[in-house]
Amino acid sequence: MRIACLLVPDLPLRAELRAHPELAGTPLVVSSGPEARAEVVARSPEAAAAGIQLRCSIAQARSMCSELRSVKASPALERAARETLLDVALSLSPRAALAPRAAGVFASAGAVFLDASGIRSLFPSEAGFAAALGARAEKLGLPGVVAMACSRSVAQLAARQLALAAQLQRQEAVTCILPPGSEADFLAPLPIDLLDPGDELAQTLTRFGVHSVSDLLRLPRRGLAQRLGPEVLELIARARGEENEPPLPQPHATDLEEAIDLEYPIEQLEPLSFVLRGLLSRLGERLAVRGLACASLDLGLDLSGRAADGGHDARRIGTAAPTRDIRVLLRLICLDLEQNPPRAPIEGLSLRALGLPLRSDQLDLFRPRGPDPVALDQALAELESLCGAGQVGAPATSDDHRPNLFRLEPFSRSPAGHSNTPPRTRSGGSAPQAAHSPSSRLAVRALRPPVRAEVRLCGGHPTSIRSAVTSGRILHAAGPWRTTGRWWSEEERFALDHYDIQVSDGTILRLCFDWVRRDWQIDAIYD
Repeated sequence: MRIACLLVPDLPLRAELRAHPELAGTPLVVSSGPEARAEVVARSPEAAAAGIQLRCSIAQARSMCSELRSVKASPALERAARETLLDVALSLSPRAALAPRAAGVFASAGAVFLDASGIRSLFPSEAGFAAALGARAEKLGLPGVVAMACSRSVAQLAARQLALAAQLQRQEAVTCILPPGSEADFLAPLPIDLLDPGDELAQTLTRFGVHSVSDLLRLPRRGLAQRLGPEVLELIARARGEENEPPLPQPHATDLEEAIDLEYPIEQLEPLSFVLRGLLSRLGERLAVRGLACASLDLGLDLSGRAADGGHDARRIGTAAPTRDIRVLLRLICLDLEQNPPRAPIEGLSLRALGLPLRSDQLDLFRPRGPDPVALDQALAELESLCGAGQVGAPATSDDHRPNLFRLEPFSRSPAGHSNTPPRTRSGGSAPQAAHSPSSRLAVRALRPPVRAEVRLCGGHPTSIRSAVTSGRILHAAGPWRTTGRWWSEEERFALDHYDIQVSDGTILRLCFDWVRRDWQIDAIYD
């Protein structure tokens, strides 16, 4: 088993920069609250260069840098950033899981584990896989470090060591590949804090003079367990790389959510559309990296509590076809908000998209390429929105004796040169045969709706016809072929006699007499 760990050391800062890219390159700190006594939980490299330390107050930070920008930590943005890490992992591996939140030095870090076994079929080396993972995370605004080992704990420890080294050397991203069997040598010089022990256990080990992993492993396990309890045994197993870990899960959920907490309530649609565009842009990037498209949107609005009818407003917005077009999605949301305005000013937004895989097309070596499946689905959905639900599809034969009866099935593009549906045949009665010479073939052209006609009979057979299609003496007539059915229903019963006739002006057509309505109709013309 090979496990890769992608770790973002300063996730609160990266979450803010994802939502507010205009703050990049400025001295920025993320605080635990809006007041001056709030602590700094994350800082940008520019703020660190100004001497601002973590856990200091906002007042102290402002005294060190007059151009400092301060934002309050947003749980919604941080949660979306963590889910984005999982999306990055699932774009390269089917098995992935988010690491639990850590404490101490890495309390603000976010990490994800992914199964890196069997990557040789896609990447030439593990180093190439790690580089691709880091580049994809950086593209989504979450630059970090990547480490690969034989277990989650060792990969996470290697990633933490890389993060500390990157901060000291001012590097944006590095990778580390631990070959199988080299974990013990790598872990030995690491500080004990990287194992993430509890506060009480860390203080006790410090009093014992344990500062590195090698110091811990030199002590007897039984003696440590008797004095410090079973918690130290888990720490030793983690230090040796022997921690029991379940296999990584294979997530099947395709719901992606982006949310933001607004600094000030918004009442107008125009400023709200700017916020929605940013949410949809980040949501579209996550859909693209997963190879998904948005099938429907769930919009959640946190309304101001100052209003009497404040609360939460939830609404679902459907799409005609799965799409990643931000303009289409934004227009649908704005139309919904125009028709049903919120009851109070908006203080928070959330968008949840139901992702569906995009259809792909297998190209043929010897036939021209057909329409793009995504464009075809969109065109069919637009036609259905114009014609009505259930009015667009591929015709198929119905198992019924009634002539011209068919049903609609979902349209699917058939390979070139093949018909989408089998040829239609009549299941009841004998099929009328067209009168034609052996040297020619006739094609039937159905008239919908049928054209009414006046027919003169002689001895029960048609002898002349007058209609908008043709008029004249009937030279030849074949038939009748009778088709009846649904006699039990007054509304649906039918009884039809079909004739194939040739008129004196050369027209060959199919004539029909309806016994229920007692009228003649021209059903089709033979060309």
